[in-house]
Amino acid sequence: MNEDTNALPRLLIVDDSRMVRASIIKQIRDRFDCREECDGEAAWEALVVDSTVQVLITDIGMPRLDGYGLIERVRASRIARLHKLPIIVISGDEDDGARERARELGANDFITKGIGTAELVARLDTLTRYGQTSRELEESREALANHSPIDPGSGLTTRAYMNWRASQDLALARRQQGGVSVMVFEIDRIDEVVAKYGHQVAELIAKKLRAILALKVRHEDTVSELGIGKFMLLSPLTDMVAASAFAMRLQSAIGKLVMTYRGEQIRVGVSAGVSSTYVDGLDTLSRLTELAFERLAGAQSAGGNRVFGKDGEITREVIERMLRRAVSVDQALNHLRLGQEDEIAALLPDLLLALQPLLQFAERRLQLGLPMARLERLARETATGEESME
Repeated sequence: MNEDTNALPRLLIVDDSRMVRASIIKQIRDRFDCREECDGEAAWEALVVDSTVQVLITDIGMPRLDGYGLIERVRASRIARLHKLPIIVISGDEDDGARERARELGANDFITKGIGTAELVARLDTLTRYGQTSRELEESREALANHSPIDPGSGLTTRAYMNWRASQDLALARRQQGGVSVMVFEIDRIDEVVAKYGHQVAELIAKKLRAILALKVRHEDTVSELGIGKFMLLSPLTDMVAASAFAMRLQSAIGKLVMTYRGEQIRVGVSAGVSSTYVDGLDTLSRLTELAFERLAGAQSAGGNRVFGKDGEITREVIERMLRRAVSVDQALNHLRLGQEDEIAALLPDLLLALQPLLQFAERRLQLGLPMARLERLARETATGEESME
């Protein structure tokens, strides 16, 4: 993105007093471009959407979200430009307690409401140069991270590497007539955890989930963190049964986790959405991910601490049923060779479903005139009829 190198450095001034904001702007408007907000919540919203802000100047006592809360939210942000944003606090001459608390939360400097123009401009010049240097270093770090498979913050793979790996895994799956599964996990009610206990506690919980994922995934699997408490797992040559079983094992491991914070026990749940090329017929990471997120949303809407797949919630009973349907074609052929047709009759619906990809491939290549729609409908209807009689 090309930026105007002649543009004035942009500041965000936050104070519930219009007169204080106007006074500061009057002093510095020839050297800085100023944006103003009247409370911390509005300032936070502005910071998230306005990537041009280089310095934040904030009062402490404000409605909705005070200066302390605003500083804490900025410093806890996983957005690098916000996390490193220079912050100046407007404080009273005698308010040493407020200064100390603001400094502990991450404020860089302090000014009084009667500060002189020359001193104010000098401090702002220093902080804007510091902020520019920090941004350049962060951009260099991100550029390096894009060439590395590991994200230095989470210790998991980067999204760029995840996308590259997915293209490789999907290509291999097509060549070997295999498949790829995608699982997305999210800590239940993570927003409530942040609101009640703060970002630091939410990050500690996410750290536990990272550690559990790192221990349980296979070497050929790829894990990436999409946001605080939200993860994606790419698993090659894994069908829906194996992916669902893994998701349930992870959910069980997380369910045993109990954290204590200031004497209060915090129990953690996790929901998951699972998609697979074996059953969903998709061949791009974006579509598989989109479908997995739709199922994650379904799990969360159902109350959380659930795993959802193609047909809704996945339980141990559902997995056992799926395993019974994983019919061995070789075993069926052996029954036929031995003349054991009655053995095959009971398995015929599941065999037809299992052979659908092969039959579809043969029809495309050889144009045999197979009644594919009828075969698939018959298999599914028969299988449904058997299900209802169990």
